[in-house]
Parts: sequence; structure tokens; C-alpha cells
Amino acid sequence: MSRSLDLSVYLVTDPVLCAARGLVETVLAAVHGGASVVQLRDKDAPDAELVAQGRALKAALAGSGVPLIVNDRIGVAAAIGADGVHVGQADEGIAATRAALGPGAIVGLSIQTPEHARATAGLHVDYVGIGPVFATATKPDHAAPLGFDGLTKVRAATPLPAVAIGGLTAAHVPGVLDAGCDGLAIVSAICAASDPQAAAAAFRQAIASHRDEDRA
Repeated sequence: MSRSLDLSVYLVTDPVLCAARGLVETVLAAVHGGASVVQLRDKDAPDAELVAQGRALKAALAGSGVPLIVNDRIGVAAAIGADGVHVGQADEGIAATRAALGPGAIVGLSIQTPEHARATAGLHVDYVGIGPVFATATKPDHAAPLGFDGLTKVRAATPLPAVAIGGLTAAHVPGVLDAGCDGLAIVSAICAASDPQAAAAAFRQAIASHRDEDRA
């Protein structure tokens, strides 16, 4: 992937939390607030339904510069014309993903341990998602929470760009950035917010403030 990828505020959608406002409306509000990446995640939707959602999101995001990533389903990502896909340790391999989507696609990989992180060496992966940092109800089958100490250890084991995920709020920004991550992947704190735009903006501001402090 040749273009730069801003992982600062990485929005992951949730079908239940986005339902009241609407998926496209929630995502656009978050993007207006500063979300820099959008991942379409719905573990239960049929492929055809997810393709329809993804195409609506792709059209809504046109011209924004914000990439659309699909969680897990490579065929859906291809049908949407999404910018990339995010896969887990148990999903299809990176080689299969590249074969389906091509060398220019954005490919993210979930990792939970330093061993996972070291295993990314030589893989054609653009970034890793590390977590869960804390327990989260949006993914009840998640691995044991890492906490900031565990996050720091996993992040140190790979040079790839990294985004932290799992129960994160704007108050966790300093801990995530100090652990060496490039951004935060957010579900509930934006999708369930009464004002997703303001919620995304709060993350963006917290990140900018902490980076300014580090440079001072």
C-alpha cells in the first residue's frame, strides 16, 4: 500500500449501537468529528446485506479521504470495492487476502500476544490491531484483556503501525499513545454516543493534545 494511513481515530461499526441513528448517519457524523478510518463490522449479517451496507458507506465516504475497511469477509470487501479488509488470527490468511484484493488493498491483522506480533515479520500487512486492552461487551468472545502493560509488550514486538482496541474511551488516549500505538479503534464510545461527531472530536482533540505535550 503506497498511501499513508491515519490510524488516529479508527471507527469500528456495531449494528446494534448504530441502529437507532442509522449506520451511514452514525459514520458520517463520526467522520465529520475526525474519524480517520471506518471499519464495517457485522458478524451476523448475510453477505448480501453487508454488501449493500458497504456500498452505501462507500458512496457516503466518497471524497472524504477516509478509507472503508471490511471486517473478516474478503469476498464482501471485494464486492463493495472497499479499500481493504481486517482479518483475525482465525480468518483467511494474508496471502489469500492479497490474492483476492490485490497488492494495493489495506490489510489489517488482529494480534493479541508478542508471539503474534513477531509472526507478522515478512507478512504483507499494513497495520495491526492489538487488543482487547480492556473487556468489551461488543465482542463477548474476546481474549483476556491486556491492560496497558500487555499492550506495551505486544506493540514493542512489531514495527508495523498499530491501533489499540477494546473498551477504550478518550480518557485512555495517553495510555494508548504512551504504549507506542498510532491510534485507537473505537466502537461503543462513538457508536453509542448521543453525539457521535462530538465523541469522535473528543478523541481527535485528546490525541492532538497528547502529541503536543510529547513534542513540548
